[in-house]
Amino acid sequence: MIAQPRHLDALTGIRGIAAWGVVLYHIRVSLADILPVWTIAALGKGYLAVDLFFMLSGFVIWLNYAERIAAGERGGVRQFLWRRFARIWPLHAVILIGFAAFALLLSASGRSIDGYPWAEFPLHVLLLQNWGLTSALTWNHPAWSISTEVAAYFLFPALVMLLAPLKRSVPALLGLAALLSGGIYLLFRACNYGVVGEAIPHLGLWRCLAEFSMGAILCLLWQGWKGSPSAASITLLSALAWCVTAWTLSLPETALVPPLFFAGLLALALDRGPVSRLLSMPLLRYLGEISYSTYLSHFLFFILFKLAFVDASRQIGWLGLMGFLALVLAASVALYHGVEKPAQRWLGRRPPRLLRALKSVPAE
Repeated sequence: MIAQPRHLDALTGIRGIAAWGVVLYHIRVSLADILPVWTIAALGKGYLAVDLFFMLSGFVIWLNYAERIAAGERGGVRQFLWRRFARIWPLHAVILIGFAAFALLLSASGRSIDGYPWAEFPLHVLLLQNWGLTSALTWNHPAWSISTEVAAYFLFPALVMLLAPLKRSVPALLGLAALLSGGIYLLFRACNYGVVGEAIPHLGLWRCLAEFSMGAILCLLWQGWKGSPSAASITLLSALAWCVTAWTLSLPETALVPPLFFAGLLALALDRGPVSRLLSMPLLRYLGEISYSTYLSHFLFFILFKLAFVDASRQIGWLGLMGFLALVLAASVALYHGVEKPAQRWLGRRPPRLLRALKSVPAE
């Protein structure tokens, strides 16, 4: 029997909104005829949703698994890794098979398959493609972040050993978060980048590991402050103060975003007011639950949609936009209920031999 994962409804809701932000980011060029320039520019920042995902992932993983691993439960690390495999790999494999079929059709019709190098395909199957082993995003582009998440999962047991002794030391936790955030800024600055979405094949892994770790720290702070009635307001004011500071000093995105997301997510996790209730509404919560299917599948569906319905102008119009969003939503629902959850349950009942005698842990 698989234990039910623990989560916060508001964070699940914002995850759903973020996933659709990524969808709109990838199709924004095809919306230039129907949306004003400033809207297209705003959608162009949709890649920042991935930074949100990394912190949310660190938060949820810590909430569900840290206690067991810190307690040294027998097979705890192996169970954790198996549950994460069951959570992310089956849907990834299905979408990758879809891309492989598409590449074979392109090849059979004499078209270019430059974006689908077969030599790199095994790396994608193993989710190793964004560990500094490739020079460009290929196949299913959004899966780069899932590849880096796998690295974060392997790091997680060591992160637990580092952070667990510090759980009651707020200054130490805030100091570590500041070091991680500063590390992102310094790394990108050393490479002459001021935008966190740059050089994903080379810097995306470090961006994920740092922000995932910040998410774990965020969860520890939330666990200590969740009973305080003023903690949400103080944290929100801190986020606003950082925005003003960054604007005053003309800081680049690499300095602004990680601390802002850290403080903003902490304020949301602590909030019990109207914003939290809005994001906890059943519809938004459900969009968050199916967000992995939305995130992982939309890129393939847009490629196919363009081939079927979009002319040389690359513009899809309002009707095309509504049709595509409906397609992605329907596919997300189908993949979540038809692939993602059944595969997760099936694998959960069939762990490797070393895990069969061990107590179940959450699959979230």
